[in-house]
Amino acid sequence: MYLLEVDYLNNLKSRYISGEKLPREKILSSGIESLSNAELIALLLRTGTKDRNVLELAEDLLNADCDGIRFLKDASIEELCRIEGIGISKASLIKAAVELGVRISREVPHRYKVKNPWDLHNYYMESMRYLKQEVFKTVLLNTKNEIISDIDITVGTLNSSLVHPREVFKYAIKRSANRIILIHNHPSGNTEPSKEDIAITMRLKECGDIIGIEVIDHIIIGDGSYFSFKENKIF
Repeated sequence: MYLLEVDYLNNLKSRYISGEKLPREKILSSGIESLSNAELIALLLRTGTKDRNVLELAEDLLNADCDGIRFLKDASIEELCRIEGIGISKASLIKAAVELGVRISREVPHRYKVKNPWDLHNYYMESMRYLKQEVFKTVLLNTKNEIISDIDITVGTLNSSLVHPREVFKYAIKRSANRIILIHNHPSGNTEPSKEDIAITMRLKECGDIIGIEVIDHIIIGDGSYFSFKENKIF
C-alpha cells in the first residue's frame, strides 16, 4: 500500500509545476468541487504507466471519445481496456464510480413526494438524459402524490401501437395508484414534443379519465432540460 501511495504521488508531482496543489491538497483546501474531471479520474486510477503519468492517463480517457466524460458511462469494461494503460482493475474502478453516481442520483427518501414537474426532473434527469434510445415510463403515485414505483412500458421510438393503454394502466391498477405521470426521454436532447407524443398523451389521458386514474402530466427529459405538458398547458 505504501509503495502505491509513493507511486501515486510521484506520478502526480511530475505533472504539476512548483507551487501548484495536488488533487488531494485541493480537496482539503478548496473542496472536491474544485477538481477538474481529469483530476477526479486520476484519484481513481492512482497510478499511471511507464510513459504516461496518472493525470495524462486520465486525460487520455477523457479524450478517447468525442462524448468526453459521458463516454465513461456508456463504455464497457472491454472498451475502456483498449486504452493503453487501462486494465481490468482500473476499468472496473471507473465503472463502479460511475454506477455509484447514478445510484446516488436516484437515492431519495422513501415515498418521494412530487409537488411539481421540477421534482420529476430532479428524480429522473441523471438516469435518463444519456440514454441512447427512447424509454417510456409511467410513474405511479398515491393519494399524497408520493411515488409508489415507476414502470418501463416501452424502449424505442414511441408510437401509439407500442404505448397501449392496457400496458400503461394495468400496473397502475395492480399497485392501486391514484394517479400517474408519463415520462420519456429524447436522446437528441431536444425536449419539444412530437405530434406522436401529443397524440399518445391525449389518448392515455382520456383512458385514465374513464378508468378513474388521472394522468396529471407528461414529462419529456432532454439533456439537462425537460418539457412538461402541464406547465405548457397542452392538457
